Amino acid sequence: MSLPLESVRVLDMTDGLGESTGRLLADLGAEVVRVAGSDTRSPETQSPHHDVADALRNANKQRLVVDSATGAETVAGLVAGADIVLTSDRHDADDAWGLDATTVQADSPHLVWVSITPFGLTGPYRGRVADENVLYAMSGVLSRSGAPGEVPLLPPAGLAEGTVAAHAAWAALLAYRRRLETGVGDTVDVSAFEAIVHGFDPGFGTQGSAAAGRSEDYPRNRPAAADFYPVFGCRDGRVRICLLAKRQWRAMFEWLGEPEEFADPAYDTIPSRFAAADRLHPLIAVLFADRTQAELVGEGARRGIPVGAVYTLGQALAVDHFAESGALIDAELFPGVTARVPAGHTSIGGRRAGFRAPARTIDDPPQWDVPAALESTGDPTAAPLAGVRVLDLGVIVFGAELSRQLADYGADVIKIENANYPDGLRQSKRGAKIPASVAWGHRNKRSLGLDLRSPEGAKVFRRLAADADVVVANFKPGTLANMGMSYESLAEINPAIIVAEASAFGATGPWRTRMGYGPLVRAASGVSALWSYPDDDELLCDGSTVYPDHVAGHLCATAVLSALIARRRTGRGAAIELAQSDVALTHIGASLVAESLRPGSVRPIGNAHPHHAPSGVFACAGDDEWCVATVRTDEQWGAVCEVVGRPDLAADERFATAAARLSHRAEVDEVLARWTATVTPAQAATGLQNVGVAAGPMLRLPELLDDEHLRARATYTTVTHELLPAELPATARAAVFGDIEDPPSCQAPLAGEHTRQICAALLNMDDAEYGRLVESGVLQPAH
Repeated sequence: MSLPLESVRVLDMTDGLGESTGRLLADLGAEVVRVAGSDTRSPETQSPHHDVADALRNANKQRLVVDSATGAETVAGLVAGADIVLTSDRHDADDAWGLDATTVQADSPHLVWVSITPFGLTGPYRGRVADENVLYAMSGVLSRSGAPGEVPLLPPAGLAEGTVAAHAAWAALLAYRRRLETGVGDTVDVSAFEAIVHGFDPGFGTQGSAAAGRSEDYPRNRPAAADFYPVFGCRDGRVRICLLAKRQWRAMFEWLGEPEEFADPAYDTIPSRFAAADRLHPLIAVLFADRTQAELVGEGARRGIPVGAVYTLGQALAVDHFAESGALIDAELFPGVTARVPAGHTSIGGRRAGFRAPARTIDDPPQWDVPAALESTGDPTAAPLAGVRVLDLGVIVFGAELSRQLADYGADVIKIENANYPDGLRQSKRGAKIPASVAWGHRNKRSLGLDLRSPEGAKVFRRLAADADVVVANFKPGTLANMGMSYESLAEINPAIIVAEASAFGATGPWRTRMGYGPLVRAASGVSALWSYPDDDELLCDGSTVYPDHVAGHLCATAVLSALIARRRTGRGAAIELAQSDVALTHIGASLVAESLRPGSVRPIGNAHPHHAPSGVFACAGDDEWCVATVRTDEQWGAVCEVVGRPDLAADERFATAAARLSHRAEVDEVLARWTATVTPAQAATGLQNVGVAAGPMLRLPELLDDEHLRARATYTTVTHELLPAELPATARAAVFGDIEDPPSCQAPLAGEHTRQICAALLNMDDAEYGRLVESGVLQPAH
């Protein structure tokens, strides 16, 4: 089967945080030409690790090196023939090729021009520079990472970059689909900062089940994240458990021998178990100590308890499941060099939309004809997905985020809910009439109460599917098929239907039936092992995040959107499968490849950048206040010496070159640390940014709501609900578009709230049939 974007032409002129966007589009089949100037390769890009990362970012692309002095005409010709242009130029930067979005848009009104910059094209921070560490610090992620009372810990490299790419690709394709409907392109302003704020692990967005055990008053200190999803030693390594549902805890209680101390029904709740972690976890540790990983995982599965092995990168590379499922493949990454690489996280029609070949250098630009003017058939004021109907069987964070993306931009999303098996997000927290996560995750949707497990309920669903565009689900693989709702069965009644299924570990391979939660995905893929302090790799610090649920949902939505784009050309639907574990593998791909090439070489690095000094997380004036910074060049180091009041150190032979600074990392870090200790995080970041150094203050979640840049860009909107005591801050948009309006914020439905409306309008169901199905429990209107 062909990939969905095979008719789409993309010109990639990005750098830094934007490069992986073109890779995502190329994975989905787009013809992506990566243009680089003849003088753009800097000395710092010569490191082997950078070469690996660069090779992965640019796989499946064509690479065209254009003379920086004379190549403007060549680039202009490519722009005129492209469908989508990706750039990283700031508003005040001189484009290397003499281009600007306004002029290009006037000459090529069909074009989708996507700008991917650290902070966006407007706002007080628009001229600042950022790397992944700055984004982690400023987005609120860093403030929740690390052990209580210790230095905050930066997450592993690659996760932020992957999240930015997911948002940028989604936004680009939204504008492109609108262009197919209306004939008119658009400008898209993607802020990497906002992508991480809303897309990585949002403090004001859909939360995972463990949120029930967390404080709601946003304490300043880092949470004891190890208690959320605890890790225990065993005979041959470590395992992690996820005790979330009552039935899981009762099974664990039985496995422990039903200790009287924990017989009280109060321990059926997550908060009570978290509060008792100091007494409960030692009992589990003793139980697990003499068993192997395989024994514990198997016994957990038998009892219905989610247990997963914690793997190092080396172990993850050797896992049978990832090889048999095709998640990791051996491929030539450089001429004559074969490595084990992530193959991609999404399959479409049974074909991996992922790594096919390393970047291919071309000598001459492709001959792209200027696209003919499209006849406008759509309303230019309509949302990009208006007219698309989605039947939403998704649950928890992933399911909510996937369908919310579609609903926000105009799709009619009908959430199918069974009162006998409620979505985990519907579980009330401390007596709330409606959980905040429902308000966040299910805005702009409708709800149909329907018992899919009954034969008549399945018939109702199939009647809806006959006229629907998309079905989305994240059940255990095989569940839809067992219910008679596989892509193949639905395509018999609706050949244009798109069915997207997601799971923790995918639909093939030995782990396909495993219970899947984000913490177990992170543990199995090697993310958890990397997310630890270098001097204490037993302390895993990823427990407070729900990664990769949000970004995986966004990536699945992008795959659905690409299939909708392809359907305009082919008239056919598609079967889409996504594995969350494969998302994680893709994001840490550079580390996995480095480990495969040099076994044992990749370990947790903590906060110090492996190739630059000074770098890291630096204490500032105040209580538990921090700033991140990375000095990358000799020129930056000289400027920093002036900022910190030590101009004499610029010529000090210990620090004069990058290699020298790395050899004296502790000393050069101390130079910067002495100064940051005397200023606030904001002052430190501003002083360093003024001389071109990537730096940012560690912001806590409440501070995001008052951040001057986010306020200036109206990054947050609010969601309300008649059952909520107050309005909630929420994501305003995926990106700032030139013509696409910001999403509405219709309140999330009660379970089954639109049952009668949907049955009458879409199924022409009369009162007699409706009443009979309600009486039998097949239909479940809200009460």
